[in-house]
Amino acid sequence: MSEFLYRLGSWSYKKVWPFLVVWLILLGALGFGAANFATSPSPTFSMPDMDSTVTQEEMNERFGTDEDAMSVPSGTIVIKAPEGTTLKDPEVMAEVDAMLDELKATGDFREPEAIVNPVLAAGGMAQQMGEAKAAQGMPQEQIEADLAALSPLSPDETTGTVSVTFTDDTVMDIPAETLDEVESILERYDNTDLTVKYNGNAFTSAVEMDGTSELIGLAVAALVLLVTFGSLVAAGLPLISAVIGVGVGILGIQLGTLFTDSISDMTPMLASMIGLAVGIDYSLFIVARFRNELISSSGLNDLTPKELAQELKKMDKAKRAHAMGLALGTAGGSVVFAGTTVLIALAALSIIRIPFLTTMALAAAATVAIAVLVALTFLPSLLGLLGTRAFAIRIPGPKVPDPEDEKPTMGLLWARQIRSRPWLNLIAGVVLLGILAIPAANLRLAMPTDGTAKLGSPQREAYELIDDAFGPGRNAPMIAYVDTANVAEQDRMGAYQSLLQDFAGTEGVVNAQIVQTTDNLDAAQVLITPDSGATDQATTDTLERLREFKQPFEDETGATFGITGITLIFDDISQMLSDVLVPYIAIVLGLAFIVLMLVFRSIWVPLIAALGFGLSMAATFGVTVAIFQEGMFGLIEDPQPLLSFLPIMLIGLTFGLAMDYQVFLVTRMREGYVSRGKTAGNAVANGYKHGARVVTAAALIMISVFAAFVLIDEPFIKAMGFALAAGVLIDAFVVRMTLIPAAMYLLGDRAWKIPRWLDKALPNLDIEGEKLHRVYSQEQQPVRV
Repeated sequence: MSEFLYRLGSWSYKKVWPFLVVWLILLGALGFGAANFATSPSPTFSMPDMDSTVTQEEMNERFGTDEDAMSVPSGTIVIKAPEGTTLKDPEVMAEVDAMLDELKATGDFREPEAIVNPVLAAGGMAQQMGEAKAAQGMPQEQIEADLAALSPLSPDETTGTVSVTFTDDTVMDIPAETLDEVESILERYDNTDLTVKYNGNAFTSAVEMDGTSELIGLAVAALVLLVTFGSLVAAGLPLISAVIGVGVGILGIQLGTLFTDSISDMTPMLASMIGLAVGIDYSLFIVARFRNELISSSGLNDLTPKELAQELKKMDKAKRAHAMGLALGTAGGSVVFAGTTVLIALAALSIIRIPFLTTMALAAAATVAIAVLVALTFLPSLLGLLGTRAFAIRIPGPKVPDPEDEKPTMGLLWARQIRSRPWLNLIAGVVLLGILAIPAANLRLAMPTDGTAKLGSPQREAYELIDDAFGPGRNAPMIAYVDTANVAEQDRMGAYQSLLQDFAGTEGVVNAQIVQTTDNLDAAQVLITPDSGATDQATTDTLERLREFKQPFEDETGATFGITGITLIFDDISQMLSDVLVPYIAIVLGLAFIVLMLVFRSIWVPLIAALGFGLSMAATFGVTVAIFQEGMFGLIEDPQPLLSFLPIMLIGLTFGLAMDYQVFLVTRMREGYVSRGKTAGNAVANGYKHGARVVTAAALIMISVFAAFVLIDEPFIKAMGFALAAGVLIDAFVVRMTLIPAAMYLLGDRAWKIPRWLDKALPNLDIEGEKLHRVYSQEQQPVRV
């Protein structure tokens, strides 16, 4: 592979236009297509087959509806009377009626006649249901409890709810101008004495990408690159490559909305986050190695920046193309294998079988693959176009250290410090990560709901108004779909009553009542109101207790039931993610172990790489839980459970990124040990002498790109950005820069030993610069040996 990359690098450096033109045409074509044909990503999540979703489908089929709870264009308007009044006061009722009349006049809602003042709706419900239930012989106490669980008017009569459904088929079909028109009416009345808020599917807004976070990340990356290269042009090259790669990836994702509805609004955000970071890093690795090859292969080690620029101008293009070939054959090989580990980690997320998460992971993986291709083709061509100008424009500052100088670099000094006390560094690092990991034991997960929306948003305030006025369970309704088709007609009502008794007597249930039946009573919907909120662990516990009745109920009556509802669907997703976490980790670690064993022809190197990653992930979870869930240090004003798919996404993304640094550092170690005959200890020092500066720059860039996303005013994006930044920080500087060299020093020659039979069985995937130097002369002619 290294020889192929050498040829690709030298050829693309000399023949610059084919690759440049192809990438620019592709970017322009995708941009035109996205601008003219793409639709908006979905603000909701496409759901997999689970007990709750299957139950919902069966219930919809039996009751003749085909609407998905996740995509039905419905919402709830929450109205609170001014302080000291109730919604029954004539002036307040008149103002509410005026608002509802304006809403109905828009023509945006189905069944506008059903949009009724909550006071009138509650009165009509009380009369109709009260009479019907009394006729059935139901005790008055039970009648009042059932009415309270359904009434759109709170017990203190200060708060009411109005349910609305837009005329469109799904949430995605609601035009933006329609939503703006409705929201402007509600916000205008909210600015009066009334309090008017809204939430639900229809009012779930997509996360908007205004580019601010990306620009901040790019600005910090530019600063790091300037310090790394000391050249204005060289610093800009990784940024240009990353922007090209992310642009192609994001535009491709936008076009993907034409073919699937599983692209959520977080998909382009995640692809942008990961694509920008790896795009800059991969290009940084190649540009840094190209610069090093230009200097070392031409004997320009001890020159000043000005003298170096002058000498580079004299260098003919063949020698520069040779240096580019060497850079791509070495650092490019590291980029290929590092990118492969990221692709493995992301693609393996498809085993979870959650459509929106699979789409999100595959979109991010495609963006990473594009970043690798851009670094291997577009970047060398761009360097070839610039020629000697790539490193000519210097910036004021100290000389950029040259790894080939006799003077020790900071990376070498750090490696020597670890070499002098390997056990101390190893133990101190492990203890530090163990302490940071302690809060992870309290990890709680939840899917995003109106209750976890950002503070001050209409959705969050509506959720809190309902919680305060009606109780937390009103925000977490459950629907039990009961099928009595196999029960004798005369026994069906008895089966229902038996199940209602079981439900009502369950700990954590406030109310259970039948809200709909089929004409022949062979199926029913039972509304279950818990005493806890949508993201509370108590609600999950209540659900588990309710599901325990399934088998006894079927054995006793022959009927079956399942429980559904958005709260239940989200809870099942969280459980599914928990169930696949261990298999996912095993698949990722197993495949990555094989890839690293192929690259380094060692068993110990991939083993300590995986163990180090486990420690860094535990510490990252601990820090994230402490700050975002527990509210430590008061940095987060609204502590919440972490997003359910954050752990598995964090593991997948950070593992791939951590292996980037592992591959880049250890490749230089192996090159020193195998090709240059260095001792095991000196080879480790050699790897850090050549690679520590670049890896440090790469890590700082990734940290800045991810940390910039903390500025986005969405809780789950904040937590994801922070966790990724913390994960890179811990893994790069504690694990890769401290624990790995300490372990390598302690292992010595054993780190590079592998059973002979396995060594013979493995294909040769060398990515060593020395081999390329031996095979190719300066004129790029093969040398027969």
